[in-house]
Amino acid sequence: MLVEFHSKATPDVVMLRDLAGYLLGVIGKRIGSRGVILRSEFDNAIDRLETVLKEDEGIAYEHGAIYRPLSRTAERTGMGLQSRALPFLDMLREARRKDADIIWSA
Repeated sequence: MLVEFHSKATPDVVMLRDLAGYLLGVIGKRIGSRGVILRSEFDNAIDRLETVLKEDEGIAYEHGAIYRPLSRTAERTGMGLQSRALPFLDMLREARRKDADIIWSA
């Protein structure tokens, strides 16, 4: 199942529900059929997401060959969390810059 993120400030971002649920959890939100990330929440959301992505990158670097992504898809494609989360992080940054909320629907 897919989750779509919408904002007046950016193009839509679409991702699988599992990834969306994880990223929303990182920023303190729970996935539901619909939701919103308010302008006032952007700074905290961006900080939390950047922290998790840096930690994930550090784990991969430190453990090199023994590091295994949690997702089989990530292992097959070579796309880790950072690659998959970047469009969402970019959306948060641009929406903050343009002072526009983000809504999602599943």
